[in-house]
Amino acid sequence: MSDHYTYRITWSAEDDEHVGLCAEFPSLSWLAPTHAAALSGIQRLVRECLADMQATGETAPEPIADRSYSGKFMVRVPPESHRALALQAAEQGVSLNRLVSARITNST
Repeated sequence: MSDHYTYRITWSAEDDEHVGLCAEFPSLSWLAPTHAAALSGIQRLVRECLADMQATGETAPEPIADRSYSGKFMVRVPPESHRALALQAAEQGVSLNRLVSARITNST
């Protein structure tokens, strides 16, 4: 199951090494001199953590890749931002939902 988790490798200028991260285990990281070693290290660390959790009866986090998403979520913004977005949507002749969805999609 550890292969379903979301891994990311970044560069740490402070450590002068690659950093392996796992989105579902944000407190874990692994430093290594190469990209491949950082990935291998964080994957091994997650497997060890999962084994420990299983041994103690803890529930492991569900991998993001295995979760279902409805496509809906709520976002709270300041009233001024809400008003400005509603005005922009009206000026463009689109719904507020369409305006915000397009901005999110274009920024990812």
